[in-house]
Amino acid sequence: MPPAWLLYAGIAAGIIILAIGFTKKLGEEYAWVNRKIIHFSITPAIVFYYTGKIPGEVFAPAAFAFALAQLMFHLKREELSWYQINRNYGEVFFAFSASFVVAFLPREYATAVLLIMAISDGVTGILRFYYFRKNGYNVKLKKHWSGSLGYFVTAFLIAFAVFPENSFTIKLVWSGILTLAEYQRFLDDNLAVPLVATFLYPLV
Repeated sequence: MPPAWLLYAGIAAGIIILAIGFTKKLGEEYAWVNRKIIHFSITPAIVFYYTGKIPGEVFAPAAFAFALAQLMFHLKREELSWYQINRNYGEVFFAFSASFVVAFLPREYATAVLLIMAISDGVTGILRFYYFRKNGYNVKLKKHWSGSLGYFVTAFLIAFAVFPENSFTIKLVWSGILTLAEYQRFLDDNLAVPLVATFLYPLV
């Protein structure tokens, strides 16, 4: 009899694959949005991990394997152009970071960080994309306060949902610091946010 987690892992993987297929229909023009839709699609896997239906020893290697698979497309110069962007490895860093977070952080805290990576990053990217499109600017790699506000609000809500016992001030500071980590331009936010969140763990 197959292990129980196999069903949930299959459901989670299926949702991600469906999201990748759906975004292909939107096309290259929406590559920056497509990346965020795929980020959102990882949320069921995170919930399954949090509830113990997908164990960490399955989640972490799966995320690592997904990172390697995406990296191979870059190395071969055969990017899936509707969501992979030449010389931008954000989606690869995202998957590697997800693997690291699950492997090395406690489950409750890892869940909060994963939700920040999936939902907050998705919200901020979509807000910025449509702001710059509406105003006739090149959306590529731009940051804007509208996206950061969306990031902060969703991060704050995630903090309340995942560790409600912590004080209002701690949630506020935690969300604010991670928002700054996402906004900075020195290191890809898919690396910066989980790295900063790891250092912030003693705070919460």
